[in-house]
Amino acid sequence: MQVPAELSEKRLDQAVADLLPEHSRARIQGWIKNEQLRVNGKACKPREKVRMGDSIDIDAIVSGEARWEAQQIELDILYEDEHLIVLNKPAGLVVHPAAGHASGTLVNALLNHAPELDHIPRAGVVHRLDKDTSGVMVVARSLVAHTYLVNQLQARTMGREYAAVVVGAMTGGGVVDAPIGRHPHQRKKMAVVPGGKPAITHYRLIRRYSGHTHVRCKLESGRTHQIRVHMASIRHPVVGDPVYAGRLRVPAGATEKLRATLGGFSRQALHARILTLLHPETGAEVSWEAPLPQDFVELVNALDESEAAKGTL
Repeated sequence: MQVPAELSEKRLDQAVADLLPEHSRARIQGWIKNEQLRVNGKACKPREKVRMGDSIDIDAIVSGEARWEAQQIELDILYEDEHLIVLNKPAGLVVHPAAGHASGTLVNALLNHAPELDHIPRAGVVHRLDKDTSGVMVVARSLVAHTYLVNQLQARTMGREYAAVVVGAMTGGGVVDAPIGRHPHQRKKMAVVPGGKPAITHYRLIRRYSGHTHVRCKLESGRTHQIRVHMASIRHPVVGDPVYAGRLRVPAGATEKLRATLGGFSRQALHARILTLLHPETGAEVSWEAPLPQDFVELVNALDESEAAKGTL
């Protein structure tokens, strides 16, 4: 990688930390000390200044930061090579081990499938999906890929499109440009708050129903619960969202099937459908699509049938 103009004249360790924010300053300084990180082919000291255009090369193996257990858990893999694993995550699967979820997570499954991920930060996971959000995810299988993907996320060049069913009949597409941060009173929730991190969600209508709308959402940023918070903020929360949707709302004249489907939909109706990125080795644009899961299909079918029964579809 090369030093950009805005990092010229910075200390080497600081510049690399800015370029590779997924790595700690201590780790970077260790690479420099052990001559695993070189500038223009030469060993340097952490305090030495870099200049625009300097070439930084890293030849290091990252040790696992946490001892996570590998577990035999089935994965729906859409694509894999030496740099990437692209998969379709089911609803109900937690991504990372944490308090209350020490095992049975996506990371546990990934370590069983590809043990080398123990040497990649966060086992290669560069972006998350909520436990009850389904859909396509990419995992970095090499350090080169991890850095490349993190940089794409920061530059907002990774395309992510979601399908959602929201409450209310929307009149058209639009953009929600509103900062997101921790809810001021309920710390487990996120909210649109002054001083939050910038967040932009684009939404377009796929089909409008009497009391619901099937939409596609595209992210410019990737904040926690972003689509869920943004859609709730414009009074169109995602169907089934246990945190942001509030009480169940059933449209007038709904069929019994739709009533039962809405009442039994126990997760947010949100699915990461399409992921587009630049491949870390070739630089070519590549894209993958995860089909809608069965529960989502059944929800849409119930909405279609209810509208047809009223003669409005």
